[in-house]
Amino acid sequence: MWVGFDIGGTKLAIVVGDDDGHIAARRRRPIGAHGDPREDVDAMIADARELLAEAGVREDALRGVGVAAPGPIDPARGTVESPPNLAGWASVPIVDWFGEAFGVPVHLENDANAAALAEWRFGAGRGARHLIYLTMSTGVGGGLVLDGRLYRGAGGAGEVGHIPVEWNGETCGCGLRGCLEAYVGGRCWTQRLQRVTPADSRVAVLAGGAAQAKPEHVIAAVREGDAFARAELDRWNDYLARGLVGLAFAFDPDVFVLGTIAAAAGEELCLEPLRRKLAQNVWPVIGDHIGIRAASLGDEGPYYAALSAALEVADR
Repeated sequence: MWVGFDIGGTKLAIVVGDDDGHIAARRRRPIGAHGDPREDVDAMIADARELLAEAGVREDALRGVGVAAPGPIDPARGTVESPPNLAGWASVPIVDWFGEAFGVPVHLENDANAAALAEWRFGAGRGARHLIYLTMSTGVGGGLVLDGRLYRGAGGAGEVGHIPVEWNGETCGCGLRGCLEAYVGGRCWTQRLQRVTPADSRVAVLAGGAAQAKPEHVIAAVREGDAFARAELDRWNDYLARGLVGLAFAFDPDVFVLGTIAAAAGEELCLEPLRRKLAQNVWPVIGDHIGIRAASLGDEGPYYAALSAALEVADR
């Protein structure tokens, strides 16, 4: 059995599970960051021990621990390096701390990579040999599974949100301009919507005012036939397609798995238009076999990401 932790900016998911994805016990709670990472991690360890007892699993039966954490991380040192939403988490030796607590190997993985592994092992990408995962939540995260293994490059592969889709375009949160994230990331799109949404649009009505407009209001308004919302979603799909085209030529995957905004928009509003745009802009020898699917794990995703990070111990 394995223990996995998915550490988010606001929430923590902990799971006890096996190689086949059977979950014996799980828990989700607010991250409860105290500004003291040792205190935070000790609380996580206590939670995990309660879950092991709940599942009837002895600690000496554990094979390993996985940790999916927001970047930046240093996998070689096993440290979490000051994620923006975890106050006080500077060079936290999380691998050492969990290793000391449980006496088993510990694997630390970037959270987007762990989510890619989860969809590949247990979700929409199951059975694919080559998968590229993208999520458009606050920013744009990504992960590459190539030849059946997570591809990390020299350590920073998978930062697909920072592929340029416009030279000298919108400023991205990373400091560069024209990044994919600046056009399709949830935070950047929300900021744009709150600037440009007409007060008389259905988007503004659903949001309770243009200044509160968010991507989910655009999707809902498109379904009601709002012209402004349709144009905004078309623009969003177009920029996402530019990113997918570059990735298709570079990696020729079997499938793109898309989470969050794309999954919420669904087949008619997002996935089918993306398939058409991809087919129009790559060679048929590439485009004819690439699938585009919505991520399927939904609210269960953090548990499977945590478990997938743990299963990387076995693949070392």
